[in-house]
Amino acid sequence: MIQVRVQSLGLDQTSKAPVVILQEVGGSRILPIWIGPAEASAIAMELAGMKFSRPLTHDLFPALIRGLGGMLTRVLITRVQDNTYFAEMVIRRGDEVFTVDARPSDSIAIALRLQAELFTSDDLLSGTSVQFAEPEEGDDTGLLGAPPAAEQGPEGSGLTPEQLKEHLKKMNPEDLGRFNP
Repeated sequence: MIQVRVQSLGLDQTSKAPVVILQEVGGSRILPIWIGPAEASAIAMELAGMKFSRPLTHDLFPALIRGLGGMLTRVLITRVQDNTYFAEMVIRRGDEVFTVDARPSDSIAIALRLQAELFTSDDLLSGTSVQFAEPEEGDDTGLLGAPPAAEQGPEGSGLTPEQLKEHLKKMNPEDLGRFNP
């Protein structure tokens, strides 16, 4: 398994669906995963360091895991089947280690909150062939709705937490598109 990190969040200009871009640590290969708007918001809020007075859904799971004496050690994005990605959350409780089947988007949001590492297979990284839509005329947000490269963090690593927070403040909720199950 190869360690990955959240490189950025964006909007697929073709489908108007949110996309989380995972990038291999120490490499350039990426794994884009199309996700729902709620999960995109949960990931974006954690990346920006935004906290609420009451826990949101993705804040409850870390509290449950810790409250039950567990620790999320890592998230594995294991496979794709019929355009659906699968993930497992690996939890340790004492000497016991067990996995929980979960959607990658939820797993990523929870892993970010618990500072757990993300991993995927070499096959998923190597098999990714993605073409992103060019931005529409007058759209200065760049590919996938991400801010232009000039606004990104060091070494193209995505946004700093401060930049992401500012970007989120400027976004219209409709920019995330509509979720069609």
